[in-house]
Amino acid sequence: MTAIITGTGLYTPPASISNEELVDAFNTYVERFNQRHEAEIARGELEPLQPSSVEFIEKASGIKSRHVMDKEGILDPDRMCPNLPDRSNDEPSIQCEMSVAACREALEQAGRKAEDVDAVIVACSNLQRAYPAIAIEVQEALGIDGFAYDMNVACSSATFGIQAAANAIENGTARSVLVVNPEICSGHLNFRDRDSHFIFGDACTAVLVERSDEVAPDQGFEILGTRLKTKFSNNIRNNFGFLNRGDESGIGKPDKLFVQQGRKVFKEVSPMVADLILAHLESLSMSADDLKRMWLHQANLNMNQLISRRVLGREATREEAPVILDEYANTSSAGSIIAYHLNKDDFSSGDLGVICSFGAGYSIGSVVVKKR
Repeated sequence: MTAIITGTGLYTPPASISNEELVDAFNTYVERFNQRHEAEIARGELEPLQPSSVEFIEKASGIKSRHVMDKEGILDPDRMCPNLPDRSNDEPSIQCEMSVAACREALEQAGRKAEDVDAVIVACSNLQRAYPAIAIEVQEALGIDGFAYDMNVACSSATFGIQAAANAIENGTARSVLVVNPEICSGHLNFRDRDSHFIFGDACTAVLVERSDEVAPDQGFEILGTRLKTKFSNNIRNNFGFLNRGDESGIGKPDKLFVQQGRKVFKEVSPMVADLILAHLESLSMSADDLKRMWLHQANLNMNQLISRRVLGREATREEAPVILDEYANTSSAGSIIAYHLNKDDFSSGDLGVICSFGAGYSIGSVVVKKR
């Protein structure tokens, strides 16, 4: 029994922040901070904060804008984080609402209904609560009879989730599985950090994976194989967790939000990703020349260009390695799926592609697919 991706869905938050708007808010914060601490800075006790710029952001990342769940809170120099009020336990969570919207599009694209689905996997880099699982809430909201669970492999959560879904299909645990990636990355981003305040955006993607004998012969993308790799590193980290209350001295520290050593990540992860893709293709008796497209994790344009160049042995075209981070920024696990969702309709029967994600862990996931 093989697994087929039959539908994808995308929820895009209605609010969008341009680089110009983000820089204006950040620089206002910097100016106020430096004025407030003018005496300490003059005595050499404190380093002044440096302003950001649109040119710096676009050169460093390729990002031009990002969609977010709340715009006003982020752009308020006195707040600089999204304003997302708590909801009562009787209301759907924010991640549930995002997930349901993306799942419904995936189901519609596949021509399926909720009763056709056996399982839901919510796979993302940050979950808004520990339990009950967001996945079970999504399952209930959609009216799915089966099972559900959450998983977290940071930016590789979607590809790891697809492998888990394919495994369930192949071993008979489920006939149809929804893999959902509700990413509210603005919630864990330090908008007061010049080196990272521009990196993330919010979005949610969904992928429907079904068993091949229940799918029309010309429908969907067959999963030819998956390959996963992890290697521990502190170069991308977020120390926020339930044990923070056990040591009050750490509350509010920068490491309770997203932190990374960007240059180290670039140098260490890029070759690992390219090598994994090439090894994965070789294990399937394929080469990079067989690929029509690579849907890469949308973290950094320079990183994606380096990876695609190492895989192909030349510069990739935008058709071969599509870019969506200029509009969406880094949406963690959702990024490669957004690229896939928006850039797969031109595939003909037999065309090959690879969905690849990579990020904190380190973690890398590769999914090779063929249009049926």
